[in-house]
Amino acid sequence: MSAEENTRLVQSAYEAFGRGDLAALAEMMADDVEWVDPGDPDADPNVGTFKGKEAVLGWFGGLAATREYTTFEPREFVAQNDKVVSLVYAEATVRDTGRAFVSHEAHVWTFRDGKLARFQSYHDTAAAAAAHRVE
Repeated sequence: MSAEENTRLVQSAYEAFGRGDLAALAEMMADDVEWVDPGDPDADPNVGTFKGKEAVLGWFGGLAATREYTTFEPREFVAQNDKVVSLVYAEATVRDTGRAFVSHEAHVWTFRDGKLARFQSYHDTAAAAAAHRVE
């Protein structure tokens, strides 16, 4: 697929996320998809490497259970070959602590045969961990 087609897939994935349409997200993923959200799992329950559609969909469920996003804006897309990088601005509140945080993120999407094969997020893991910290 072209870089332009891959960019459209990423935009569709964000739209599905916004609607809470996990079935549409799953349809975009390769069966062996790898989803990487960096950080310390002792400080943020959403971090780790998740492999396969079921694990990735579980990650989305955990995210919805622990955070409420008040803003989630993919703002820029840069695509080349099988990769799309999106720059995202997000604001979220951790449900258990009531603490809000702002996140400027870069998401790297890698496609194979028209399906999402790998996702990697880059963001301020310390800000998310601090918002999750119970004191």
